[in-house]
Amino acid sequence: MAYHDRNKKILLDLVKQPDNNRCADCGSPDPDWASCTLGVFVCLTCSGTHRNLTNGSRIKSIRLDLWDDELVQFMRANGNASARELYEMAVPPFYYRPREQDCVVLREQWIRAKYERQEFSSQGVHLQQVYSSGLYAGSLWKKGRDNGQFLKRRFVLSDQDFTLRYFTSDLPSKGPKAVIAVKTLNASFQPEKIGHPHGLQLTYLCEDHTRNLFLYHTDGQEIVNWFNAIRAARLAYLQTAFPTATDSELQPWITRNYLKEGYMEKTGPLQREPFKKRWFVLDAQDRKLLYFKTQLDAVELGVAFLGTAARGYSVRESEPKGARGNKWKFGVTVETPWRQFVFMCELESEQREWVAAFSRVISQPMTPQDYATEVNLMR
Repeated sequence: MAYHDRNKKILLDLVKQPDNNRCADCGSPDPDWASCTLGVFVCLTCSGTHRNLTNGSRIKSIRLDLWDDELVQFMRANGNASARELYEMAVPPFYYRPREQDCVVLREQWIRAKYERQEFSSQGVHLQQVYSSGLYAGSLWKKGRDNGQFLKRRFVLSDQDFTLRYFTSDLPSKGPKAVIAVKTLNASFQPEKIGHPHGLQLTYLCEDHTRNLFLYHTDGQEIVNWFNAIRAARLAYLQTAFPTATDSELQPWITRNYLKEGYMEKTGPLQREPFKKRWFVLDAQDRKLLYFKTQLDAVELGVAFLGTAARGYSVRESEPKGARGNKWKFGVTVETPWRQFVFMCELESEQREWVAAFSRVISQPMTPQDYATEVNLMR
């Protein structure tokens, strides 16, 4: 058994190296598993997808399993950096690389795209044309605005005019139900909110109001293709709007997850109105706090801008007194130049999280676009 102990030590030393100390697929720290057929170190969650790859990816624990000399030498000769050069050689700049906090379908399809379909290697790069050609069309299940049911709708995305259209009928005489500008379009996976493992939320501006579409597709590869097709169209638009910017500078603006979402209770401007439960969304990129009646509302009820401390914005924990109707007891007060907002959280931990999220936005310097947004909202 001495050689097993020796091999275990070698593997533990290998996984501490800078290229190997994070999961090869999602970047989570301290991976405990390895594919001894691909030569990569992965986390527990990603190892589950590896086990189901059609072309085979033999997974072993680097701490619990026994390793032969031959497999240890294979891991030593390969590793995450070598695999990245081979399997991620041609990842498009718009393609989303999932992180450890991302949903299962994003991580699963990234792993399948890399190792099973080999979309980013020389022999599989042609497969990228499906979502990078500038035109993507197909059917998605969309939540109805009024009845709450999910109905099959046809969507067409084009970077010729930078629009996303959806149709309620296949008849040629029927035009689109909506034409959405890619300019303000954002896509984010929301499986828990939508109640489907492939749930995708689209958000866009319509007449200065935020609109939401809640979608899913039964096929994981198809919904991730839609997500990356939207990202491809968004990057093409940004390259047109900002021709001197590099792809790396534009990447953070392609799509984004919101900094924080959740229910809080809210009172009115006079703070004598009853508290009402609302769903809040903090968009750090646009410096907006949006609120809705429920988490699946199509249209916002209201929006507040968050500037910097130098412009009179601040946040603090609070214990409001004299307000009516509040069932929750952990207060958050946000000061703006024109109004004081008072919110109540159900748990103390949520209070701390909201204060930290607000503080993060307030501490960020404002861009020229932020000043214009502030003026428009104050009007």
